[in-house]
Amino acid sequence: MVAPPSSASPASASCDAPPRPDPAAGFTRLWRRELHRYPTGATRHAQLALVVAATVVVYYQLYVQTAIATSIMNHYGMSFGYFSMVAVVGNITGACAALIAGFADRWGRANLVAYGLLATGVLTLAALPKAPNSTAFLLLTAVIAFVEGLVLVAAPALVRDLSPQVGRASAMGLWTMGPVLGSLIVTGVTSTTLDDIGWRNEIRYAGAAGIVVALVVAVFLRELAPALRNQLIVAFEERALLEARAAGLDRAQALDTGGRRVLRTDVVVPAIGVGLYLLFYFTVVGSFVVFFSTVHGYSEQRANGLGNWFWSAQAVSLILFGLLSDRLRVRKPFIVTGLIGSLILMIVFASVSTRATTGFDTFALLGCCMGVFGGMAYAPWMAGFTENVERHSPSATAAGLAVTGSATRLIVAATAIALPLVATSVTTLVDHGKDVAEAQRQATPALAVIAAHPALFAELDRHPSDAIPPELGARAYAEVGPAGLALVTQAKPALDIVKRHGADVAQASKDAPDQWRIWWWVCVAGQAIFLPTAFLIRGPWSPRRARLDAETRAAALARENDATPTTY
Repeated sequence: MVAPPSSASPASASCDAPPRPDPAAGFTRLWRRELHRYPTGATRHAQLALVVAATVVVYYQLYVQTAIATSIMNHYGMSFGYFSMVAVVGNITGACAALIAGFADRWGRANLVAYGLLATGVLTLAALPKAPNSTAFLLLTAVIAFVEGLVLVAAPALVRDLSPQVGRASAMGLWTMGPVLGSLIVTGVTSTTLDDIGWRNEIRYAGAAGIVVALVVAVFLRELAPALRNQLIVAFEERALLEARAAGLDRAQALDTGGRRVLRTDVVVPAIGVGLYLLFYFTVVGSFVVFFSTVHGYSEQRANGLGNWFWSAQAVSLILFGLLSDRLRVRKPFIVTGLIGSLILMIVFASVSTRATTGFDTFALLGCCMGVFGGMAYAPWMAGFTENVERHSPSATAAGLAVTGSATRLIVAATAIALPLVATSVTTLVDHGKDVAEAQRQATPALAVIAAHPALFAELDRHPSDAIPPELGARAYAEVGPAGLALVTQAKPALDIVKRHGADVAQASKDAPDQWRIWWWVCVAGQAIFLPTAFLIRGPWSPRRARLDAETRAAALARENDATPTTY
């Protein structure tokens, strides 16, 4: 968790040299945001809160579509495969944007967050709900996803900059609350308002929230100057020496991020592994509503209500275990324990989730437990991953986060391609399931009449309704009676729907549980593959060793401070 002191500064840097003042003033503060001192106390907490708020709203905008997936598919006549392609295109463009963001520090990380969020807010509020057809919807989603890809690399890089290693897991746990709280807002809002305001307004709500938060962020968010953020800081007690070092670096030197330095095994392999681990997470985000509506018959509101349990438990867990990881100064015990617990619960979920007898309470309990273990693993993992990157090059933090961001988005894109190929029944159930169920409800009395006279109605079906032979009509009148015939005639539109799609829907309903079970076992495999990559996260296993490492670093920094000549 700790590393030897940086040697990037010239020997003449003075620990007593006053930090340069922030030159930005007036409207220039909306673009020039650099700080030449490490913010502490309430100032630092306010900056972290702004980054988290921006992240929450980005994920709110990103995930709101999945909460209203069936409504969008029905409105545009999309198949499940086409809707999945929307996610594929969005994640591929987001992956490209993530790579760009990793090398875009010259624009400013805070600027990427502020103005990227403003752009996605405007597009989500004004353009996406008015998409005239499915193609326009896909293209707009791709544009929004591209901008979000920039934001979602810059934001955790800001969190790292503002957080010494001693407090890194807590800060990353707080930042990871972004997707969790974003998901919680989506499920909370849609589970209470969807039937009343319609699916388009759900998207508009997310866009309006983005614009409001973007304006606040644009005014108040700041970032460390490159010379300051490109150093490794373990504890805030080191900041005076590091500020002095930064005073000796010119801007061009500080902006040399050296992204290739992070293309190492202990960065790339964990980045790919965490994408596989998150297969289940992204399936929850993207397809939980579809799964519960097609397999268990839940409404969109009920399925989103179930998601509240998962997201709420994970939100608490991220903060709790982030704090514990920082307090004990270890990462790997929390990561490994959390991953083992997640894997066991994933196996249980894969085993019982497609059983018709599994009830809402069981799903809620499983969701809570999975959320707890997921938070236990993920907040310390994010902290440990950024510390791995720092060991190679503190200046390449954004590039390292771009590696994991792009790898995760590409894996999610592959997931969106693979899921419709595995769960082939979903399109039939989404396209026709509700219509067939409603038609069967309306036609139940008529179906009872038909079932009582199968031969007669089989013969009637062989003739158009306006060309029934008189003798057959007389027979039907005698056997069924005028009331029965009127009942069947009135139910004809519903009977036609049942006739056209009933058999396909029945077969799809039969196939869906087995198909989804296969997919959940794919998610189990993803978590199993990720588990050994967690051992590539460096740092001590025991709190005692962590304290010894911290003492060694403090002594080294003290010797450096004593050896640095004082200038006036």
